[in-house]
Amino acid sequence: MIQETLIDKYRVNARKSDAFDIFNLKYFIGPNPYLDRAALVFDFALTGHLHPLAIDDYVSIIGDRYPDIRDESYESYGHLFARTVSEVGKLDMGLHLDHWSLKPFAHFMRIGVQALHARTNRAVVYCVWDWFEAITQGDRFDLDTQIKTFQNLFRHSVYGGPTVYTLWRTANDKGIPTFYLWDEGLVQYGYGKKLIRGIATTFDCDSHIDSDFTTRKDDCKAFLQTLGFPVPNGDIVGSCDDAIATARKIGYPVAVKPVIGHKGIGVTADVRDKEELIFAYNRAVDATPEGQSADIIVEKSISGADFRLLCVNGRFVAATERRPASVIGDGKSTIAELIDRQNRTATRLDTPTSPLSKIKCDESMEMYLEEQRLSIDSVIDKDRTVFLRKVANLSAGGVSIDATRTVHPDNIILAQDIAQHFRLTCLGIDVIAKNLSTSWKDGNFGILEINSAPGIFMHLNPAIGESVDVPSSILETFFKTDADARIPIITFNRISVKELQEIIDHILLQHPDWIIGAVCREGVFINRSEKNLHKDYNTNIQNLVRHPRLDLLIAEYCENILETDGMFYQYSNMVVLDNPTETEMMLMHNASEDSTVIINESDNISIRRQGLIEQYRLGDGEPLVRVYLKELGTVL
Repeated sequence: MIQETLIDKYRVNARKSDAFDIFNLKYFIGPNPYLDRAALVFDFALTGHLHPLAIDDYVSIIGDRYPDIRDESYESYGHLFARTVSEVGKLDMGLHLDHWSLKPFAHFMRIGVQALHARTNRAVVYCVWDWFEAITQGDRFDLDTQIKTFQNLFRHSVYGGPTVYTLWRTANDKGIPTFYLWDEGLVQYGYGKKLIRGIATTFDCDSHIDSDFTTRKDDCKAFLQTLGFPVPNGDIVGSCDDAIATARKIGYPVAVKPVIGHKGIGVTADVRDKEELIFAYNRAVDATPEGQSADIIVEKSISGADFRLLCVNGRFVAATERRPASVIGDGKSTIAELIDRQNRTATRLDTPTSPLSKIKCDESMEMYLEEQRLSIDSVIDKDRTVFLRKVANLSAGGVSIDATRTVHPDNIILAQDIAQHFRLTCLGIDVIAKNLSTSWKDGNFGILEINSAPGIFMHLNPAIGESVDVPSSILETFFKTDADARIPIITFNRISVKELQEIIDHILLQHPDWIIGAVCREGVFINRSEKNLHKDYNTNIQNLVRHPRLDLLIAEYCENILETDGMFYQYSNMVVLDNPTETEMMLMHNASEDSTVIINESDNISIRRQGLIEQYRLGDGEPLVRVYLKELGTVL
């Protein structure tokens, strides 16, 4: 329980009008003395200046927003505060941040809450503090506005892209080590020789030549034609006049898009006359990357629905229909009002976990409305559906509909035949057809383009239809189990350079072709070669597990490092504790169930392996190194 008063020594951030105080916030990148995973740790206390309300009063108000909180009991204000921070930290997006802990001290309570993006989670802690103070004062508190701010903050972090987050969360669920490489702007999955690096659905094992090839839509189109696959008739143009001439030759309607591009940027479909063509051509030119030739494709537009076929590792896994954003009239509201109403619905939160993005109003939308003799100020008849743009761009508010179970076998073979020609983990194939249940061989089917970095969230969380677990399919391409992502790790609470070199030599005698990374407070080694020791201890660990040929890691984590930095990794295959402190005993809990744990306490040895415990006493002058060298076989 937290004491009722707090001496000034501990009152760091609170005002004299506050009932609670929050101080000593610290972010740990991994396991630490307070939580077995990345966490934001802070101290919580009562100020003694303002007496708080009864705990039930806070529970009643917070429970109106989060009903699950009302169904639980709390031993102290600190327990309720920690639980509330954990719930608010999910940002109404279902983020996988479920873990929290408390450790009581004499005048305060130390709270650890699972965290991913430190800045967002820090803002959440201060927000909950403000909420508790507002409840104490009887003031109104606008949590919804705060949540929206945090959602935006998280969305613009390195973790907040829908594809990146879904892969990160899936890796977390599967126990696959995952961390962000800030210098490279990449996510790493796995350690050492098991690692794979990438961003979104592009990975370091992918062919950069093939990836670049998919952005050259003209060459891709010619290639697909040589394979006998259906691609629209058209040509590449370098001027607006050439575009007009090409459209006249192949006949309207046409589609216009930049040769170099991706994600549908600068693409305009169903262009029906010269005026539209001029607009579409200029839009495609504007979308061409700076420094690249503004070559534009003008091709025959095929009528039908827009579909994405997704292949992973050369195999078809999912299909999604994409429909343009639309509104349904009520006979009294303008299109602008209908859009605003839709954008305020829960399904259009526009977060990494929401199935729909907000509908965007831009020049392209207004032009398409004008084609329909409408404007954003038009009032449309009740139950009339008005599509807001020609292109089914999901980022502009389009609707995703799962179509995986409807795909005709011929269309699956088509997708896989295309994917087999590319050394790419993920390949998105955009096609247009009346539906996917009819074979492409029956006609009225066209391949629009292929993408080497396709988004996957539309398949995992479609606006309509069943979820397809694409993230698992991707990660299982590299790691069938979590063990496939890991190399052996040996953790010590203390070890000298001499002992480190002795264990390296011992292992290399058995495995001379291995590459061993080792780090202690005094040095970093690759086999016996000493490397630069970074002042940030966990950076040394990251640099070692980033080594793509590393077979084994040996690391020291003493009390000082655990308290100030925490650990970089989770799960050790062997843990050796030499007269450990209470803090250092957390290393034992970091071991997996089938790991070997050796504990020396005043020459009394305890060895736990495979659920069995062996105990004995060291002989006079017998070094501990003899014990753990003998046990190395359980790791190697």
